[in-house]
Amino acid sequence: MVFSTQIKSYSYLENNSINLSVMYSGPVYNFGGGGLDIDSALQWMINQVRGCNSCTEKIDVIIIRDSGSDAYNQPILDMDGVDSVETLIISDREDGQKENIVDPIENAEVIFFAGGDQCQYLRNYRNTEVDQAVQSVIAKGGAVGGTSAGAMIQSNFVFNGCSDTVTSETALKDPYEDITLDRGLFDWKNFRGTVIDTHFYERDRMGRLMTFVARLLRDGRSDTALGIGIDEDTSLIVDKSGLAEVVGNGFVYFVLGDHLPEECNPQIPLTFSGFKIWKKGNGETFDLNHRPSTADYQVSVENGELDSSPY
Repeated sequence: MVFSTQIKSYSYLENNSINLSVMYSGPVYNFGGGGLDIDSALQWMINQVRGCNSCTEKIDVIIIRDSGSDAYNQPILDMDGVDSVETLIISDREDGQKENIVDPIENAEVIFFAGGDQCQYLRNYRNTEVDQAVQSVIAKGGAVGGTSAGAMIQSNFVFNGCSDTVTSETALKDPYEDITLDRGLFDWKNFRGTVIDTHFYERDRMGRLMTFVARLLRDGRSDTALGIGIDEDTSLIVDKSGLAEVVGNGFVYFVLGDHLPEECNPQIPLTFSGFKIWKKGNGETFDLNHRPSTADYQVSVENGELDSSPY
C-alpha cells in the first residue's frame, strides 16, 4: 500500500497521556542490512535508552520514511517498554521544516529510519529542522536506528545512491563513474571515517564498498576509512562506548583501508593492496574506538580484480 507524497502521520498510542520520567541511558544505534528487521535489535535500543530490560519505564518511538505505510507501528507498540509509536512520512524539504513534524521527533526517545532511497533522504532532510531534531534525540541520550537506506545515511560518509547503476564490477572498473560520496546526515560519535553499505552479501557489494573506502582515502576525506557491510536479516547494534555487536542471521564485514591506494583514478581500474577485513556473526563484537591490530584476513585488488574471495 503506497501513499502519495504529502505529509502523513500515523499514531498508535498506548499510554501517551502519562509520560514517565526516563533516565536516558544512550546514545545507542541500530543499523539493519535490509530484509527482515531484527526484533531483538529494536528491543535492545528501547531497553538501552530506558536503562533496563524489564521495568515500568516507557519510551516514545518515531518512524521516519519518505514514502510507504505505518507497517512498523503495531509491531513496535507491542514491544516491552513502548508508550507510543508514530510514523512520519516526510517527502520533501518543506515537510522537514514543519512544527507538527519536528516536535514529535524532538519529544521522542527512539528514532528509526525505514528503508527507502538514501538519495531522497539526503536531499530532503539535510540541514532541515528534521535533521536537527534527530540530533537532539542523541544529545539527550536516546537512540537512532535504521535499515537499508535508513542505515546507510548514518555513517560519516554516504554513497548518495542517486545513481542506481553502481555494482561491485562497475566500481572496481572505474572508481569515479556514478559514485558520489557525501557527508552523512549526522556526525555520530564513534563513526568517524565510516561508510555503511547494506544488502551486502546478497547483492555482492564488497567490491563497491572497497571502492568507497579507497575513494575516501584518495580524495583526502579521511586518513583511514572503515567500510561497514551489513547482510540482510542482520543488524549491527552499537552502545555508547562504541562497542558494536552483530545480531541476526548474516554477517557484518568491517573493511579497513589504512593507506593510500596504488591506483584510484577516473576511468582506470582500482588497485589497492591489503584491505584489512573482519567478518563478524551473531553475538560477535567489534570495538569501533579500539580497532584490533590484526585483521581476520586481507584481500587485495589488482587492476580491478580481487585476488581472493572477500567473504
